[in-house]
Amino acid sequence: MTQQTQKIVALVDGSLYSTSVCDHAAWISQRTGAPVELIHVLGRREAPEKQDLSGAIKLGARTALLEELAELDAQRARLISHRGRAILEDARSILDKAGVTDITTRLRHGDIVEAVAEVEADARVVLIGKRGEAADFAKGHLGSNLERIVRASHKPVFVASRAFQPIAKILVAYDGGISAMKAIDHIARSPLFRGLAIHVVTVGNETAEVAKGLENARALLKAAGIEAETSVLPGQPETALGRLVEEEEFDMLVMGAYGHSRIRSLIIGSTTTEMIRSCKVPVVLMR
Repeated sequence: MTQQTQKIVALVDGSLYSTSVCDHAAWISQRTGAPVELIHVLGRREAPEKQDLSGAIKLGARTALLEELAELDAQRARLISHRGRAILEDARSILDKAGVTDITTRLRHGDIVEAVAEVEADARVVLIGKRGEAADFAKGHLGSNLERIVRASHKPVFVASRAFQPIAKILVAYDGGISAMKAIDHIARSPLFRGLAIHVVTVGNETAEVAKGLENARALLKAAGIEAETSVLPGQPETALGRLVEEEEFDMLVMGAYGHSRIRSLIIGSTTTEMIRSCKVPVVLMR
């Protein structure tokens, strides 16, 4: 499949982030012409329990109770499936209203990472909400599946913010690592970024190597018809990037998922979580 026909894979659940995931999927589809595949995964924890509640009661009553429990399990499984299909239909209607015409839906059972692995060969990007249904908003917890998907996926992962806002100004965190260079290459090749304001920033000390890296990134984007600004920002990536996004009102942060400097910790350790948690805009992570 060519990139132009690859799908936008959008993961939806019952959380309030699902609307944002759909709105961002519609935005990407409108700019790239890519079809959207909506996926809802019924996790293993939602499978019927195989628990024997019958206890040491006499045989006839025990048999009747087991039959009743089996019927309750079947009813619960049907309700969970109905709910999953309803979530997918709601998501489809959001995309319909946004003018997206090529939409498919898929209800899957099992592990969400395995579900993504099955479809990502045909995906140009995987969209997921910053938090899922079970997230504790009071404590600011991120979705439990988010880091697992970022670690496992070989395609860009688009982490949707709580609500969609028009996207015109993009900040690219660049550390010269392989995934950061892939992010620049992706921006240069993708119609998604055409006509948007791109600012490439390296966090740390301004050295000759840093300056050369930024110039190479700027030249690659220029060759693709994108005029990008570049700068070096002092400080620690996890605080400096978040502050820059807020102060300069960027609409999206793009960064490599793996690097060879301090930015490496943004995805390997707890700093990533902090970065995605603190940024109120979508974050695109490139492998």
